[in-house]
Amino acid sequence: MLHIDTNGLSLLELTRLQAKGDSTLENGESVASSVPVLSEQDVASILTYAQLIPLMRETLIAFSAGSILQPVRQMLVVEEQERYLGIMPAVTPDAMGAKLVCFYPKNAQFDRHTHLASIALFDPEFGTPLAFLDGRLITEMRTAATSAAVTQVLAAPQSRSLALIGSGVQAKAHLYALREIFPIEDVRVWSQTASNAERFAETHGARAMSAADAVDGADIVVCATSARTPVLQGAWLKPGAHVNSVGSPRPDWRELDDAVMAETVIVDSYEAAQKEAGDVILSGASIFAEAGEVLGGRKQVDRAATTIFKSVGIACEDLAAARLVFNLHKRAVR
Repeated sequence: MLHIDTNGLSLLELTRLQAKGDSTLENGESVASSVPVLSEQDVASILTYAQLIPLMRETLIAFSAGSILQPVRQMLVVEEQERYLGIMPAVTPDAMGAKLVCFYPKNAQFDRHTHLASIALFDPEFGTPLAFLDGRLITEMRTAATSAAVTQVLAAPQSRSLALIGSGVQAKAHLYALREIFPIEDVRVWSQTASNAERFAETHGARAMSAADAVDGADIVVCATSARTPVLQGAWLKPGAHVNSVGSPRPDWRELDDAVMAETVIVDSYEAAQKEAGDVILSGASIFAEAGEVLGGRKQVDRAATTIFKSVGIACEDLAAARLVFNLHKRAVR
């Protein structure tokens, strides 16, 4: 957490005073206005997939039930194809705020993160600022946790083989999140840059191979790329496989071909997918349900179906995760 020297006290000490209900310093100055600033290291030290996966399930159910106020993300194009700024506000029963997210595909060539974010968290009852949080890791983890929550009800319970199309941050995050639920033993990986796939394989005990070979016979497939044209073909999928697609997040980008999108398609948000997901827009795919409708039991998916979860990522996931981090932090400093 960021430490700011205020009258000799760090921000951590000020936060501890607030948590104890002590709102004044010795000189009588109020500390009620001090708001914790949580770094990526703070988030990493307290947030786990075991906590986050069930929370994302509950959040998606609430979203599809109409209990969350949230517009579609506003995306400012700073530089076409290379630099974007997203504004993502939301109000849930427990959290209010917004995430500002920079999506910078150009950063990949400099070995820098392509997604960077900050989250402002407020109390929805009184509008009180609660915390400012680094949002990069929260975005990474909530994306994978959301996929895991959906995969838990759509994939075969004893799924053991996982194909990763893409070898970046989301490939790693999905591997960790899915292993919270499934006995994953066989991990295959492909990347548009072969050396990246080989490095991932060596680090995570996976096998690097062609995309077609990676997908062949896999129980679960994760597609997490910045592809402009499809890199996953429906002809490669075994019947009954489940696909999580979290990449190519622009209306004119695709990572899934028409044959993939002809299967049973689930999205996180009807409105967002139809405005943001090139895989949905350009294929003309029919959307079967929102994830929250399936998770909440309002829509049933044939257990034998080949299922596709097209996730664009929505603000309520970030705010729910941020509130969880804030609550865990508050307990830790007491």
